[in-house]
Amino acid sequence: MHRRVFLTSLLGASAAAAGLTGCAKGDASAAAKGAATRPLADKVPAGTSLKIASYQGVQQLQFRLAKLPKLPFTVSSWVNIGAGPDVINAFRAKSLDLSNNAGIPPIQAHYQGFDAKIVAIDLTRKPNYLFATKPGSDVRTVRDFKGRRLAFSQGQAQGVVLLRALKQAGLKYDEVKLVPLTSNQFLTALQSGQVDVAPLANSQAPAYLKQYRGKGAHTIETDVVDLLNLLWAPQSVLNDPAKAAAIAAYIPAWAKGQVWQYEHPDAWNEEFFVKTQNLTPEQAKSITDLANKPLFPPSWDEAIRWEQETADLLAEGGFVKKFDVSSLFDHRFESLAAEAVPAEYRR
Repeated sequence: MHRRVFLTSLLGASAAAAGLTGCAKGDASAAAKGAATRPLADKVPAGTSLKIASYQGVQQLQFRLAKLPKLPFTVSSWVNIGAGPDVINAFRAKSLDLSNNAGIPPIQAHYQGFDAKIVAIDLTRKPNYLFATKPGSDVRTVRDFKGRRLAFSQGQAQGVVLLRALKQAGLKYDEVKLVPLTSNQFLTALQSGQVDVAPLANSQAPAYLKQYRGKGAHTIETDVVDLLNLLWAPQSVLNDPAKAAAIAAYIPAWAKGQVWQYEHPDAWNEEFFVKTQNLTPEQAKSITDLANKPLFPPSWDEAIRWEQETADLLAEGGFVKKFDVSSLFDHRFESLAAEAVPAEYRR
């Protein structure tokens, strides 16, 4: 994908954006839409900065260990944030410009009336989540979820994984009790018995089981995947040609960082899981053994189909209104991640 625009065009777009405050609402919307569809700049203008999400410092650590070239813009802050609802709030507060999430937060943002777009896709082919039970639970299969209290986060990957697992097991939403929580509340809810079951990330399960397996807690594995690992940004950020160019420059680094992590599991186990998460080498290895090979599709067709299925699943439960998810993707960035990695990581 070639990104060409003359500096005069870039400056003209910036000036137009600066003048929007004096436009009528309709004119402002039209101008913003025009700015967001212009070709991306080849170079990031001097002085450009972005506020980027990096939950538990993963991005900076990847970039440092992989010895990637310095980014051609300033990261004014690496924001320790990951949960979809928190990211949406940060986007609204303009304290965050770009985030790494699953497929469901952009759907939730759209439902809330917040305009944001997906700019990069990594496909997840293996499950990243499993279901953990409270201590002393007799739940053994997803069919056993019937009548149970299930931790449910409508705006996060864990939520859609739960809904897909219920559908696969033939359970209707009214046959279970969905307890609205955010993922950072799941462990406490399990420990206290507030819920019977909660979906946990593969990286969370070892520590939970170490503490509670002896008290009857266990996990239930399924083949349900959450296909999309993505980058997304507010439309207001993408309307800024300089920030859009910075995001375009960041995407290849993001992709390369994930490839490096996948290809160096021993180093990642030691530097991240052991040194920063206080896991044992054995626990760390159990997590990376389940790691997904990063796959960056040159075309987003499969991702769009999956996102539509997810949105439809949420709509069926009355969690969102049905809509066409194609509006969530900014195709100017579509091939950038795939172009940055070896052929075996393009799917």
